[in-house]
Amino acid sequence: MPNPAPVIEIRNLHKAYGGLEVLKGVDVTAHRGDVVSLIGSSGSGKSTLLRCCNLLEDSQQGEILFKGEPVDWKGTGHHRRPADPKQVLRIRTNLSMVFQQFNLWAHMTILQNVMEAPLTVLARDRGAVEKAARGYLEKVGIGDKCDAYPAQLSGGQQQRAAIARALCMEPEALLFDEPTSALDPELEQEVVKVIKDLASEGRTMIIVTHDMKMAHDVSDHVVFLHQGLIEEQGPPETLFGAPKSERLRGFLTSTTHA
Repeated sequence: MPNPAPVIEIRNLHKAYGGLEVLKGVDVTAHRGDVVSLIGSSGSGKSTLLRCCNLLEDSQQGEILFKGEPVDWKGTGHHRRPADPKQVLRIRTNLSMVFQQFNLWAHMTILQNVMEAPLTVLARDRGAVEKAARGYLEKVGIGDKCDAYPAQLSGGQQQRAAIARALCMEPEALLFDEPTSALDPELEQEVVKVIKDLASEGRTMIIVTHDMKMAHDVSDHVVFLHQGLIEEQGPPETLFGAPKSERLRGFLTSTTHA
């Protein structure tokens, strides 16, 4: 049987804001079931890479492929944009993003938050969506919070609701942008546990994180970005156990003692 195309493949990606080049030619691949963690200092390009992957940011050069299908571009350089809005919507709905700041709608209950996108974007059947939403809230450990509003939940509970919302889209992959960095340490562990459970189920994930222990425990592949380039990458045992580059060694030392 032929090897299926990676869920996400990024080749030679370049991204600049005006004259500031944030990504300088980056390649990242996530096959089905892979958990890829992106680590690096603030400003290294991790979150920008994730947002380009989901087409929330426009890149100026390079290819983004979803299940072997390249994004169709028009224009060049700073004028480059995705050419097909339907393709963008299809890719975005298959790459559910979980943000650092939960981004829940304050005027909706937790259940309504989780149901909203499958109902409005995918036009799915309400009964089926509600059943799935309740199941995902149960899965992330807050099944009893369906009728609560975001303001009534702790940060950890809100982030778990955001993960349930992402799962309810039944995506091909989950993209996490610093999912625990806005949380206190004890609440952080609630979210890390959910992410570990998802990893053990073989879900495809790309995670931008400052949590080196989580990156070590859940990842199949770790990418260390430095100033817009991949400085080093490989399995977590190698990157964390025997880093080759001086920069990565320095980075790991600073995060360990932070």
